[in-house]
Amino acid sequence: MNAAVIWSEDFLSYRWAHSHPMNPVRLALTMTLAQSLGILDDVDLTPPLQIDDDALTVVHSRDYIDAVRAVGSGMASLSGPLLERLFGLGDSDNPVFDGMHEAARLLVGGTLAAAQAVHSGSVRRAVNIGGGMHHAMKSRAAGFCIYNDCAVAIRWLLEQGYDRIAYIDIDAHHGDGVQVEFAADPRVLTVSLHQHPATLWPGTGWPIEVGDGDAQGTAVNLPFMPDTSDRMWLRGFHAVVPSVIAAFRPQILISQCGADSHRADPLTDLSLTVDGQREAMIAMRELAEKHCEGRWIVVGGGGYGVVNVVPRSWSHMIGVVLDKDVDVTTQIDETWCATAEQISTQVHSDYARPPETVMGDTGADVNYPAWDGDTGQQPPDGVAESALRQTDRAIMATRKAVLPLHGLDPEDPRD
Repeated sequence: MNAAVIWSEDFLSYRWAHSHPMNPVRLALTMTLAQSLGILDDVDLTPPLQIDDDALTVVHSRDYIDAVRAVGSGMASLSGPLLERLFGLGDSDNPVFDGMHEAARLLVGGTLAAAQAVHSGSVRRAVNIGGGMHHAMKSRAAGFCIYNDCAVAIRWLLEQGYDRIAYIDIDAHHGDGVQVEFAADPRVLTVSLHQHPATLWPGTGWPIEVGDGDAQGTAVNLPFMPDTSDRMWLRGFHAVVPSVIAAFRPQILISQCGADSHRADPLTDLSLTVDGQREAMIAMRELAEKHCEGRWIVVGGGGYGVVNVVPRSWSHMIGVVLDKDVDVTTQIDETWCATAEQISTQVHSDYARPPETVMGDTGADVNYPAWDGDTGQQPPDGVAESALRQTDRAIMATRKAVLPLHGLDPEDPRD
């Protein structure tokens, strides 16, 4: 098997409060669902690297690392308000929990294990469902993220000599921490497709954010309005992402596959289905094959339908990485469903909808109408004219902001 699946039961120690939306049960349920589907048959799971704090300092400040370790061990002397103001720790999004430094560092070790496996040539692809903590900043926790495993892995790859690394983020929230880290580095392309920043935290990710200085054009942001469905989201993806990836010519691709774009996610307002998320994963696999000789690192991220969405979406993700694509009509094992149903009663009620019994979603439609330029195209059946116009305005805003910086024509659908 020319792919690695990074996993450790210790990933489950990254656990905030009982009522917190990011419940690690979503990871456990993903792995057991993938096993029940046969996706992990004949796959030897790869453990995360046991890294030291020095591995984190390529992105995070020593003061911040020390603060995370101190509060997680009960040894912090800072007051709560000061801790929150200085480092983003201790608020409702990022409450302090025992062992938080070690738990967060292990997730970084997982994504570094994925990066090292692909770089070594032992595999072409690797997936770490525990990764994707894309909001963490140099000296601040944010958006449920303590250490930015994506940014640390990119820094490590740069140290190995890569000079064209592409990062695609399909989480409903803007991939702000990764963009900020590399906004002035022309060696790293960051592409984020997310809910419009006027309607969702963190309020960044506008099309005009294109990178700084010599790196202008290497930050790409495509924001979607609330209620955007699979067909319009995929229209936007294919109207922007393949063009900028082809222009950048990456040597390796990293994908953050947060599942919170789903229509049942309790924290966001997009309307994708598991079927649409699966199509995006397949599209990114094809981009890695076409442009990166297959080198592809995949991580998790957001997703707060912890029983009914994330396990299905990320089982598809693992399957896509392993070339074991699961048909969306596949029935889910009754034993798994019964176990997930029981677990759902133990999860905070806001995030505990019962499990679905099929690997796809009712009413899903992934047959997107391809963008053909600014021609006043009429909406296809099942798509409201307002949705088409909103999507096309977003497409053109992003293309006009970025494509000329790569020598491409934003109005030409061939570019």
